[in-house]
Amino acid sequence: MGSAGAGRRDVRVAVIGAGAGGLGLGILLLGAGIDDVVLFDRADGVGGTWRVNTYPGAECDVPSHLYSFSFALNPGWTKTFAGQAEILAYLEECAERSGVRDRVQTSTAVRSVVWDDERCRWRLRTEHGDEWTAQVVVSAVGMFNAPAWPAIAGLDAFAGPVMHSARWDHDVELAGRRVGVVGTGASAVQIVPAVAGDVAHLALFQRSAPWILPRNDRPYSDDDKLRFAADAMAARRHRKGIERFYEGNTAFRVGDPRLAAIEAFARGHLEASVADPGLRAALTPDDPIGCKRILLSDDFYAAIQQDHVELVTAPIDRVTASAVVTGDGAEHPLDVLVLATGYRATDYLHGLEVVGRDGRRLHDEWASEPRAHLGMTVPGYPNLFILYGPNTNQGGNSILLILEAQARYVVRALRAMERDGLAALEVTDEAFTAYNRSLDDDLAGTVWTSCRSYFRTPSGHIATQLPHPAGWYRGRTHHVDLADFHRRPVVEG
Repeated sequence: MGSAGAGRRDVRVAVIGAGAGGLGLGILLLGAGIDDVVLFDRADGVGGTWRVNTYPGAECDVPSHLYSFSFALNPGWTKTFAGQAEILAYLEECAERSGVRDRVQTSTAVRSVVWDDERCRWRLRTEHGDEWTAQVVVSAVGMFNAPAWPAIAGLDAFAGPVMHSARWDHDVELAGRRVGVVGTGASAVQIVPAVAGDVAHLALFQRSAPWILPRNDRPYSDDDKLRFAADAMAARRHRKGIERFYEGNTAFRVGDPRLAAIEAFARGHLEASVADPGLRAALTPDDPIGCKRILLSDDFYAAIQQDHVELVTAPIDRVTASAVVTGDGAEHPLDVLVLATGYRATDYLHGLEVVGRDGRRLHDEWASEPRAHLGMTVPGYPNLFILYGPNTNQGGNSILLILEAQARYVVRALRAMERDGLAALEVTDEAFTAYNRSLDDDLAGTVWTSCRSYFRTPSGHIATQLPHPAGWYRGRTHHVDLADFHRRPVVEG
């Protein structure tokens, strides 16, 4: 479809977002014979976060064969943990091969969706002013789509280039320049080793040290790729083995002995990698392992020990035209500033106004505590499904397992609507409340309560994490219980 054109249009299903979640849903919808579908994406192509995140060193921290759809295996993954370009190519191929790409409106951000209760349809308005209507809207914008810009005094005064890691500017030359990187999360741990060899000086500003496990990245041999291509069952067994390993080693409950074992492994990695006791102490986390995202890297510790690389642990006080000044009074002269400060992860559906039944607004209801039934549906918003919604982020496995389970749930819901002649489904307050009460009980015993992280809202509510393994969620979403929904029949005539 390309970019949006003028006029008003009507479809059965409108999907907002053409990343992994939206594409997976689109593929399953077409496979189920539900082809009255349109997908919108604000980028100039499909791929979502893997299209827009192009910073140096960008790679997945889930093994390649598991970071793929069970219905679209890729026998040709080149290594254990694929890089950004290879993942994007995989998603683009999935879109083309399935026919979903022809249903994507690229370079088109949806700004608002408003429920028309009389017609039982959603009214969508795009950034171009075009209007669409749809019986069902599915948000697949993901959790990592709104970069978090830090509130640092004087940031606007910096004279050199300032860029967020999620919006990398490849026109900015780093070679031979003094570069500052703010943050030590997943992107920073990949960026620092990737650029350290080119820059004249690199200052990494650390607020808290992350727990890091060895990545153990290895290439797949030509024989491996040929075997997976010739024997689909071999590829499935390989993928299933990785899934079982991650499922069996996912730990997020306080007192789980697996957490202690993982911490010991991470400490051993640090001790084996960093000989200097002072630097090692600075790189030793203060937080309990698992309360923040655990990172994977084989080369970060080596990069941080290079003579021209500096780890700065004093807090940032302010930014001047040419430097970052820390709380200890030290001035760190810089030419380029990189903000590896993550995303507004708990600001779900950022940039999209959602107005439901009786004029209620989803962002108002989610101001302090985003919640949904199974992470997908909310009372007052009929025929709205959310992929990668509140409390569906994985604590140690592939998010594609969750996204695929959610896509299958949406397909089952649409089939149930067809079968029973329903115009609308709206989750009941009772089902919503019961699910979230149980969720709160299960979250109370997790390590995520032990520190501040992007998992939590400013009020302290854990809004992103699922306190169960992927298999639990897959089982919980395997059946659409219509008793959980208010059901409105189609009115003929």
